[in-house]
Amino acid sequence: MRRRLPSVQALQCFEAAARHQSFTRAAQELALTQSAVSRQVAALEDFLGVALFRRTQHGMALTAAGADYARQVRQRLDALERDAVALMGRRGQGDSLTLAVVPTFATRWLIPRLPRLAAQQPDLLLHFETCTRPFLFTDTGVDAAIWAGTPEQVRQWAGTQATPLLPEDVLPVCSPRLLEAHTGRPGPLDPAALARLPLLQQATRPDAWRQWFDAQGVDAPRAMAGPRYELFSMQAAAAMAGLGVALMPTLLVQDELASGVLVVACPRPLKAQRAYYLVQPQGDERLALRRFKAWLLDVCREASTAVVLG
Repeated sequence: MRRRLPSVQALQCFEAAARHQSFTRAAQELALTQSAVSRQVAALEDFLGVALFRRTQHGMALTAAGADYARQVRQRLDALERDAVALMGRRGQGDSLTLAVVPTFATRWLIPRLPRLAAQQPDLLLHFETCTRPFLFTDTGVDAAIWAGTPEQVRQWAGTQATPLLPEDVLPVCSPRLLEAHTGRPGPLDPAALARLPLLQQATRPDAWRQWFDAQGVDAPRAMAGPRYELFSMQAAAAMAGLGVALMPTLLVQDELASGVLVVACPRPLKAQRAYYLVQPQGDERLALRRFKAWLLDVCREASTAVVLG
């Protein structure tokens, strides 16, 4: 059956006109005449049977249907461009996978281990995007996501299936200078004393410190006070700068603890209420994803075994 698809040029003209809210600026971007852009958009409206723009006193504006369609078209064109660039980069050889990953886990844990994957599967190409919150896979070109959350949060991610990777124990860490400045000694503190230090907050986990203090049986009125950071990498940098105490997943600060630029502020980890998961859409699994998942699970098993033995 023949597909009912508009031309790519018409979609490009419409997307540019919608983004600029101007046929003239769209024409300049696409190196076309204004009349050519206008004809393409008119042809698209005829094809769809829907008005995408309406005339106003100041020019033109998207209709409600046009605004919705513009968002969808932009995503599809972006995906087509990514696919074309990936194929050109590989010259048609091998397979590729697009992953959405929580940023600090990607930079501090996953990427340093990727040379092993490259040695074992040199024809598998990985592309990375950042992911801090659940999203709809149907709206992206992403094949899978590595995400941290509770089992309940993962179950609520609609249309997906999840594979557990690593538990996430969190531990208070800070610069050794901070401990000396506030206590006069470099050693760790008890939870009550820790509650009096500046606490660095994670924007995506506003209750983290409160949960940690509750687990220690300590009343901490200022548990949710302090500067907020969206990424764990920002929070770790703030802790190293001496700005406060960060509640960090231990697997993300192993190198800093080993080198001494961060120290354990209180040796009481909060055991795995959250974990890292490989999340993928329900349905058929691409061979590239199956290969990557098998490698990732092996690496995570090794990491878990190392922690137990350590």
